Amino acid sequence: MSTHSVRIEWRRDGARFTDNRYSRVHDWSFDGGARIAASSSPHVVRTPFSDPTLVDPEEAFVASLASCHMLWFLSLAAERGWTVDDYSDDALGHMGTDANGREMVTEVVLRPRVRFAGVAPTSGEFHAAHAEAHDRCFLANSVKSRITHEPAIEGDTDHA
Repeated sequence: MSTHSVRIEWRRDGARFTDNRYSRVHDWSFDGGARIAASSSPHVVRTPFSDPTLVDPEEAFVASLASCHMLWFLSLAAERGWTVDDYSDDALGHMGTDANGREMVTEVVLRPRVRFAGVAPTSGEFHAAHAEAHDRCFLANSVKSRITHEPAIEGDTDHA
């Protein structure tokens, strides 16, 4: 198995800390060299202590699940001989509370839209491939949140 490393860096900006009035802006550095500026969600911490233009952990969680699902779907499509021209996903993460009253991402809705070149899969094949992508996604297998999918083939109303 593999190990995935991310370095999270934050520094106090001179403001007092114990009054909870400090910046939540921080950096994520990944083992391949990518750096992403991040902040707390503006739904959790208001500006000026949060920066709504930056990626927040909840958004990153949703993006990670959507990305994992897409990568598995593309792999399965290639194995089946389907040529994918475009894949997009306007994924949503819904916050709520669990049975113990703790806040959490209670649901992630993946809404992949796929356009194929040549012969597209049947509706049954298409949805079965998405179900298999979900089953194979390491991240989907790692979380408690319910993850649902609403896939559609772009430009093809028969398979939506």
